[in-house]
Amino acid sequence: MSETLPAPSVLPPAPGAEDYLALDFVNSVLTLPGGQVIDALRTPEATKQWLTERDLAPADTEVQETCTVRLRSLREHLRALFAALVAGLPASPAALSAANDAMTRVPTAARLHWNEHGPYRAVPCPTDEILDHALATLAANAADLLTGPDAERLTACGSTPCSRYLLRHGRRHWCSTRCGDRARAVRAYARRTRPASG
Repeated sequence: MSETLPAPSVLPPAPGAEDYLALDFVNSVLTLPGGQVIDALRTPEATKQWLTERDLAPADTEVQETCTVRLRSLREHLRALFAALVAGLPASPAALSAANDAMTRVPTAARLHWNEHGPYRAVPCPTDEILDHALATLAANAADLLTGPDAERLTACGSTPCSRYLLRHGRRHWCSTRCGDRARAVRAYARRTRPASG
């Protein structure tokens, strides 16, 4: 049985996460050896921290459990889309629908407002709309990645049981040095224990 742990602040981002917020988002859950799961969205407070650190919500936002559940649901749908692209398979209709619904739930243009200084434009963000804007931003960023020039570089970490995605650079197929070291150790052990042919 897996145990969900708090997300460590020292976990390095996977290659490409600095360019694509959606990649950072799908990697906000991580499977470790021994069945341990690290989830940055495990609680409303952790979700609030994740959102505010990425400028997806103001620091005074109140995050409810339902918000956390909606974010985790979108994350799983985006992970399914990433997995389909990496495996060269058709996308799940439910995952496509979830991404499209998130992108179309909010207005695409900032509204016109007027105050004592004159007109200005701003996206409405009362507390009940903050999550919709975050979901739309994440889904649109995932769509940009999946349809853009970096899509061919998207891959799953090649170190079992890691569950993160990354943008491949050269031959590197690992999301971190830790995963690369683990994969190399597994290969070295397999070579040492392979029966001699003769």
